[in-house]
Amino acid sequence: MLQKSNNPWFSLMILLILTLVISFSVQLLLLAIPIFKQGSLDLLLADGANFNFIQDSWYLYFMLAGGSIATFFLPALALQHLEKAQEIYFPKERQPVQVYAVVFLFLLAFNPTMSLISEWNMQMKLPELFKNLESWMRAQEDAMATLTEKLVMVVSWEGLLANLLVMAIIPAIVEEYYFRGVLQNIAQRVVVNPHLAIFITAVIFSVIHLQFYGFFPRLLLGVFFGYLLWWSNNIWIPIFAHFVNNASVTIIAFTYARQGKTYQDLMSMESYSIFTYIASFIISCGLGYLIVRLSNKKQGKDGTKLDKGQDIYQRN
Repeated sequence: MLQKSNNPWFSLMILLILTLVISFSVQLLLLAIPIFKQGSLDLLLADGANFNFIQDSWYLYFMLAGGSIATFFLPALALQHLEKAQEIYFPKERQPVQVYAVVFLFLLAFNPTMSLISEWNMQMKLPELFKNLESWMRAQEDAMATLTEKLVMVVSWEGLLANLLVMAIIPAIVEEYYFRGVLQNIAQRVVVNPHLAIFITAVIFSVIHLQFYGFFPRLLLGVFFGYLLWWSNNIWIPIFAHFVNNASVTIIAFTYARQGKTYQDLMSMESYSIFTYIASFIISCGLGYLIVRLSNKKQGKDGTKLDKGQDIYQRN
């Protein structure tokens, strides 16, 4: 076990090593099974990004779930074990049930604003100098879209439940433990300022998904999740918000598929009036303020009210 260390760069180095070693090892093992069954690397090399070499859709779910757990949850858990002096996960401060309800309403109210940002992001063009980079970004986006379409456009209830587990429940838990629970912890120990730590973590959270034409919406979600942890001192609040965001897409895709609509219909941006966008922004701001007030309405350890966001990384 590692000795107590206040050096966040050391913690970051250990986290990166754990992430690379555990993720690579587990995912290599998971990939080896279908490759061994087919006896050839040809399909993997030809179309590995789309996972078309995996013929069993249920094994694809298993591989994606295992990959998420190996990449995010296991390294976070290992770091917590190695650095027991750092209190990372913060599941201890109870929050009133109203917080969860208002978080849900915030995501609902912010949806038109998020759609506008998503539409702008999808139309992003890089200067001619970065033409090759833009081509690579488009290829990554197309590959992820193909995989997403294969997964979410299901018509069976079993498929819906599998999607909710693999694309909503597991990612919400493991990614929030990794990014908000661990990486945001380390970032604040480096930069001290909690707001800067939240934004740094959100940028990394968005970049690591390799979906550049959804970068800014995911960045905003990462910022929101980070503030939820900072306000509430409870990792389950951002986990809930993350789950609601992912589950809503999964359920809408299931509904579209049952109605005979396509993935392209799902991804088409719905346009609203300017008044709807303004109302969305104003209501979201009001709900965000309400989340802050409700989160900090609980009693502190000394019996006094906590009237502002706490520095959750300062522990004795």
